[in-house]
Amino acid sequence: MLRKPILLFMLIVSASSAFSQAVLPAQQKKMDAFINNLMSKMTLDEKIGQLNQVSVGFDVTGPIVSKNVNENIEKGNVGSVLNTYTPDAVRKLQQIAVEHTRLKIPLLFGYDVIHGHKTIFPIPLGLASSWDLDMIKQTATIAAQEASADGINWVFSPMVDIARDPRWGRIAEGSGEDTWLGSQIAKVMVQGYQGNTYLNNDKVMACVKHFALYGAVEAGRDYNTVDMSEHRMFQDYLPPYKAAIDAGAGSVMSSFNEINGVPATGNKWLMTDLLRKKWGFTGLVVTDYTAINEMINHGMGETTYDVAKVALDAGIDMDMVGEVYLDNLKKLVKDGKVQQSQIDVACRRVLEAKYKLGLFADPYRYCNDERAQKTIMKPEFLEAATEAAKRSIVLLKNSNNTLPLKATGSIALVGPLADDHRDMIGPWSGAGDWQKSVTVLEGIKKLAGNQVQINYAKGANITNDDWMIKRLGADQLNNDKRPANEMIDEAVNAAKKSDVIVAVVGESFGMSGEAASRSEIGIPSAQEDLLKALKATGKPMVIILMNGRPLTLKWENDNADAMLETWFAGTEAGSAIADVLFGEYNPSAKITATFPQDVGQIPLYYSHKNTGRPYQGDFTDRYKSRYLDISNDPLYPFGFGLSYTTFTYSDVKLNNNTIKPGQLLQVSTTVTNTGKYDGTEIVQLYTRQMVGSVTRPVEELKKFKKIFLKAGESQVVNFTISSADLRFYDINMKYTYEPGDFKVFVGTNSRDVKEADFKLTN
Repeated sequence: MLRKPILLFMLIVSASSAFSQAVLPAQQKKMDAFINNLMSKMTLDEKIGQLNQVSVGFDVTGPIVSKNVNENIEKGNVGSVLNTYTPDAVRKLQQIAVEHTRLKIPLLFGYDVIHGHKTIFPIPLGLASSWDLDMIKQTATIAAQEASADGINWVFSPMVDIARDPRWGRIAEGSGEDTWLGSQIAKVMVQGYQGNTYLNNDKVMACVKHFALYGAVEAGRDYNTVDMSEHRMFQDYLPPYKAAIDAGAGSVMSSFNEINGVPATGNKWLMTDLLRKKWGFTGLVVTDYTAINEMINHGMGETTYDVAKVALDAGIDMDMVGEVYLDNLKKLVKDGKVQQSQIDVACRRVLEAKYKLGLFADPYRYCNDERAQKTIMKPEFLEAATEAAKRSIVLLKNSNNTLPLKATGSIALVGPLADDHRDMIGPWSGAGDWQKSVTVLEGIKKLAGNQVQINYAKGANITNDDWMIKRLGADQLNNDKRPANEMIDEAVNAAKKSDVIVAVVGESFGMSGEAASRSEIGIPSAQEDLLKALKATGKPMVIILMNGRPLTLKWENDNADAMLETWFAGTEAGSAIADVLFGEYNPSAKITATFPQDVGQIPLYYSHKNTGRPYQGDFTDRYKSRYLDISNDPLYPFGFGLSYTTFTYSDVKLNNNTIKPGQLLQVSTTVTNTGKYDGTEIVQLYTRQMVGSVTRPVEELKKFKKIFLKAGESQVVNFTISSADLRFYDINMKYTYEPGDFKVFVGTNSRDVKEADFKLTN
């Protein structure tokens, strides 16, 4: 197998653990004096204007485009602009604010930079599959450098919502189902965007979203209701937000859903009692797109006048696009419904964000055309994108060592995504230039040259379903007008004259992400028909998947000879996929969201609770927690991913069978590369508390390590566990540990583990 040296990322990441929101006393005193002086000069209208964010420019993520923007900026009615970038466009609007308004207060410029700005990395769910925290941090660092060079100083990322329902399209935007891993990723994303200081103009303010619980929407339907117990909220869903805030995130975005019967945007318990008083957050809180307006539909008021009060009372500082604050706050003050002091607090938080970003010192510090030209999509960023994509590709199946392919012979490269530029960069790719992406066809040609005969055929459209085409828009799908059978016949002919089939199938970019929930999450039927026709040729078939969520792949798993989950891998998708296909890179990624066999199993996640009647494998035992028509098992469990080599694990060894608080439990296993290729393994450690004051999950991820082993090499992998790792929210909602019996599991995924027992005593 060919092997290239692992790329060393070109940019150095600081080892510091957090960006400091709390500036040094002298700096705080200077900032307070400046803002006090400025606010003493501001009228009530000007203060309210700072709380208003308008949408202008190249991309709109909601149903409203703000009107009369230039006029409102001149009046001092705008504090921030959404969806505008490039130094020229930003400079023009900033110039209005700082040269044509009374107080010359600069604007914040925000944008959805989710998995890269111009250089697009794999979708966040793909990046999470790398389990590579340094690399994930580096993607955020690069995104910040490009975004800040392109006029942006505020990014609406990271999305840290825990998601256990793959019908929800926005699962693509987060790190998956696990609380602990999601918390680690939340921290490094904030650190990557913000660094340790805003003194240099290559950092941006992060915005943690969606606060809170948005990943638990009922039925997996976007914008839907959330209802959960306090215990599940604090144990499973809130920790990643807290981790991001502890890492110094400068801002937080409210979620669309309700919590305990009150929409997040109007939820004082959430935004003030929890976020500010309990967690100590001092930054800026912004709504999601028109979320204040939408509280009318929730039933929180009959008019925007009503819901403006609800939002301000809750602790919301900035209104994204809805202009509810702009239209109503002055009258609410006049009517005695809200206090001007509430507006002053919100205005101060907006001004502090601008001060910390250095905009009062230099409003144009993010408007340098020369810097943009030198920074955006420079070669080392594209190399980093290729490396990130390779580390995110999951090998789901590899019967009879079908992969890696030999760089000789002939390949039938088929499928609607095999040579599709737009879909390579996936959903939420913002300012990404899809025309510069590398397709699979291009990647294979670049790697293999004339050594491999490529017989290409599109074979099928992504979907021929009229309903789906109308929902997505024909322009998003680029459908071929030929009859389906004609396209399949062309692909079958290509397969018959080839040594192996490589079928690139999955979703279009518009089938996942925001407003892209699906009730059925399999491969669309037009592509299924293609795969079945290809299978009938008898040729070995490799399936390359592109998608933004776990899919139901029972037929594919049963019939493919090999299968790669590549997600939407970004600008350099084709280059990375070709490297993996031909063994230039040995895949090591592992999924962070469970793949169900069938949509009827959802929600399905590894860290579930036992029931009083747990199913234990006897399918004839009817009165257990099971289905009549399918097993409880996932198709692929959390943490699953194969390699071109194989790894074996020794029994788990402990340095002691009992530990007390303050003592450390040493856990070790020997991992051996028993295959023919060098490779990287992600060694995972889980624990289970057998008895608690509240029921406990059957497994919880606590640690992992990535190790590289040459063929035949062994390594002892050591972990350390303390009582702090065993804490949870007890029956009194106290975050603590309880003495008792535990199991520790170590293995290659959440299912295939070795275990040992230990006790925690007082």
